[in-house]
This record gives sequence, structure tokens and C-alpha cells, in this order.
Amino acid sequence: MPEVPVFMGVHLAVADMAEAMDFYGRAGLAVPEGASELPHVEIEFDGGAHVAFSTPMVMAMYDPAWRGPSPSTATVLQFRLPSRGAVDEMYAALTGAGYRGHIAPIDAFWGNRYCEVDDADGHAVGFHSPTDESMRT
Repeated sequence: MPEVPVFMGVHLAVADMAEAMDFYGRAGLAVPEGASELPHVEIEFDGGAHVAFSTPMVMAMYDPAWRGPSPSTATVLQFRLPSRGAVDEMYAALTGAGYRGHIAPIDAFWGNRYCEVDDADGHAVGFHSPTDESMRT
């Protein structure tokens, strides 16, 4: 029986690192100084997980069959914000900066305030408030 895997992170292919770092910096991630100029960037989170970003050059270095970026709305990178109002503020800040809103803020049936915005490469990024049990339907 194989060992149980431990989740370590998500790896996103990006066409332009500067554009990717602009989006994720605006979304509140701790983008390292000079990251916009690098071909590969990892941003660490509490608990040891990370999100990694690589340009086509890096992707092709280890995957000769790589087909290029192919974002899908079936995969959504998820982040928690501290409040329901923070979800609305994040959506307004990102769409105001020119990023495409995918789902405007809603009171979701599972009890969170929720929205999605597409990053510069079209990856859907979701933002959740904490769950309010009185809002579940």
C-alpha cells in the first residue's frame, strides 16, 4: 500500500509572470520582491502549502509534452477572507484593476459570501468569507 500523500500546493502555468504577480499581489498574497522578473515563483502559506507559478520556459524544461496554458473553470483556486464585506471589496478591487469578474459576490447557499475573478491567464480564483450558519439554505 502506498504512503498517504500530504498536500503541498498548487502549480499554475502563467504566460506572463509580471501580470500574474500583479493579480496575486492585489489579491493580498505575499509576492516576493523581484518576482515579476523570475521564471518560477513560489508563495508559501501557513501550514506548509504553497502556490507555485511557472512560465512556459520552465514548464517545458520538465514536461516535453506540455501543451501550453489551459485554464479551466472546473478548477478554482480558493482563498478565505476575514469577512463578508472583504469579499465585496476584493471583487471591486480586482475588477476595478481590469481583471474579469467570473461570479459577482453572492450569498452562497453554503453560508459564505463568495465571488470569483479570473487571473491574467484565465484561472478562476474564488474568495470566501467565513461561514455564517444563519445564511445556509
